Amino acid sequence: MSISTVALSTKLSGASLLETSLLPKQNFSRSSRVASFPAASRPNVGVQVRNNGVSFTPAQSDSSPGKLHRRTRMSAVAKESDASVSTTTDSGSSFAHVQQAPEDPILGITVAYNKDPSPAKVNLGVGAYRTEEGKPLVLNVVRKAEQQIVADKSRNKEYLGITGIPSFNKLSAQLILGSDSPAIAEKRVVTVQGLSGTGSLRVGGEFLARHYGGQKIIYVPSPTWGNHLKIFPLSGVETRTYRYFDPKTKGLDYEGMIEDLRNAPNGAVVLLHACAHNPTGVDPSQEQWEGIRRVIREEKQLLPFFDSAYQGFASGSLDTDAWAVRQFVNDGGEAFIAQSYAKNMGLYGERVGALSVIVKGAEVATRVESQLKLVIRPMYSNPPTHGAAIVSVILSDKDLFEEWKVELKDMADRIISMRHQLFDALKERKTPGNWEHILNQIGMFTFTGLNKQQVEYMTREHHIYMTLDGRISMAGLSSRTVPQLADAIHSAVVNFSSYMLKWFARSSKIESKLANTENESHYQR
Repeated sequence: MSISTVALSTKLSGASLLETSLLPKQNFSRSSRVASFPAASRPNVGVQVRNNGVSFTPAQSDSSPGKLHRRTRMSAVAKESDASVSTTTDSGSSFAHVQQAPEDPILGITVAYNKDPSPAKVNLGVGAYRTEEGKPLVLNVVRKAEQQIVADKSRNKEYLGITGIPSFNKLSAQLILGSDSPAIAEKRVVTVQGLSGTGSLRVGGEFLARHYGGQKIIYVPSPTWGNHLKIFPLSGVETRTYRYFDPKTKGLDYEGMIEDLRNAPNGAVVLLHACAHNPTGVDPSQEQWEGIRRVIREEKQLLPFFDSAYQGFASGSLDTDAWAVRQFVNDGGEAFIAQSYAKNMGLYGERVGALSVIVKGAEVATRVESQLKLVIRPMYSNPPTHGAAIVSVILSDKDLFEEWKVELKDMADRIISMRHQLFDALKERKTPGNWEHILNQIGMFTFTGLNKQQVEYMTREHHIYMTLDGRISMAGLSSRTVPQLADAIHSAVVNFSSYMLKWFARSSKIESKLANTENESHYQR
């Protein structure tokens, strides 16, 4: 039975797509990991590969002529590696042909920042929280948990099981779904410890590529966190984008998002940012979330895959930031959730995360867990202990948990304060443009609307380091550096606006002169 036949029979019977794909008698080969499509239905999409990543060219949508969609194939990512390879082999090494790869577009910012000798430099590229003094923060509650762990002489350094610390998995599911979640009570939730958000997403992608009975296509927002565009293609899941951000309003393109989801094939997967969308800081309202849920669940039978990297870090409330996820899970449908504790507990270097899979029955959940183990074992065998132990101690201790919520709220409030300070500073300088989106966006990042040339100017002239798409980490700002950033933004906007006006004026004069010359020549003839 083919995958498409399984999906069709599943739809007719009302059974879970995951349930049919995990029947014991089925045998999935490695070759089935990348979806294939008949030539007639295959989208006409151009994929251009550059040294710094995969770029997309728009093409006609499968289901709606005239609409746009984009996708990434496994071959595109493979070509990305090829793009960094030359044919030089004169050193005698079998690897002499390998060229220097470009720096990661986000982590490379820190590399450039560290090379800058200027004492005035500011790093707003990487999403890591900083104190008002610009220093990395270790939460007090994390230090207390570590002290408990070190003092417990019964702890050892033995291997964990493939799925990690059981208490960590249970507590992580309760944190994102709520301790009173019906799905947990019905044993429809499988949670495994992962290597922060990236590792959890990758395990989920690998599992979908092997076992999902629906369309092995995932739709991610445009724009999205850059790693999404590599994680899923490398997992064997075809990756396309849906409209999300409206550059004109610097807000959510809700109508475009809904239209693209409606044009997606039934049974496809859709990646959703649970809160504090990265890189835009734009989240749907609760009313908009409900509209999105209806399209996904009722109209298109899509599978939601939530990336929850900022729970509690967006609004300051763990429950508020989990609202959208819980709406999707409480409706009885299936879902995937990748969690990270990098931001909300400051455990960046510990690589602590979890993947939860919500299915339609306890028996299906048992089979899903068995197959997740087969994904994890050859990938990294089993997860590390220390970071997950810290999380387990905090989430299981009532006093530590309450203290964590206070510290989490303090971090979120400081970021909100930075937004107001930056907005006020730009207003004081009478910086051209409307900057209210700085206040309206939420979470760690602000999508400023600055273009590549303005960002490069700010780095070159003001030593402000940020991503070329204009994203800045509000968590990296302080009251001391806000004026410097405001000066840089004002200068970039004014100078580049003046430059463009002069350029257009000069171009207009040249065109006018050419037109007059042409007219004179015409009359002379």
